[in-house]
Amino acid sequence: MNNDEALQDTSRLLKSVSYFAALDASSLQLVARSATRRVFDAGQVIFLEGEPCAGLYVVERGWLKVIKIGMDGREQVLQMLGPGDACNAISVFTTAPNQATVIALEASQVWLVRREPLLHMLDEHPALARQVVKDLAGRVMHLVQMVEDLSLRSVEARLARLLLELAEDETIQRRRWATQAEMAARLGTVPDVVNRALRKLAAAGLIFVERQQIQILDRTRLRVIAQVDA
Repeated sequence: MNNDEALQDTSRLLKSVSYFAALDASSLQLVARSATRRVFDAGQVIFLEGEPCAGLYVVERGWLKVIKIGMDGREQVLQMLGPGDACNAISVFTTAPNQATVIALEASQVWLVRREPLLHMLDEHPALARQVVKDLAGRVMHLVQMVEDLSLRSVEARLARLLLELAEDETIQRRRWATQAEMAARLGTVPDVVNRALRKLAAAGLIFVERQQIQILDRTRLRVIAQVDA
């Protein structure tokens, strides 16, 4: 693949990210020229909380987790990132260092778009600035919901909500890294508690748990437990 073809491929990937969807071809190529591809193995750290911000990270292939780590070493997963997702926007568009640690869950390819050209683009492209504001507002709403879940809902309710969010055609495919420990980190608890909650939902006939997948058997009752609107 020559340089022009590689640039076009990078531009197509960036075009799929909400921030850059409204940019014209020349502006998109300008962003693409500032991007570098990085490859990570499973378990490798993409960046650490508290480090200076290098730029915006865009996932091309693989899955990452965005985490905060407590003084006791316990993880709280803030977000899971898959192909086409971007992260570290808060630090890119402010003077703050990285606000969380990001780790590859499996072999992944990630593009790093440097901070400086992004800040320059904000001045010249109001559509980009509006999308950044919209995205950051969405992230605040996500964190508010997470605080509400952790403070006001039981583990069983949080688990039911997570299962509903993950299900496609009533089935949740379990990736190799989707262990009960990872699920516990997303729910703000420990694996034993998640295991008990899964068994309770299964015993009540709401789900069927297999090694590679979880099947939702009664969405209506699961929504009642999750405390979400119909």
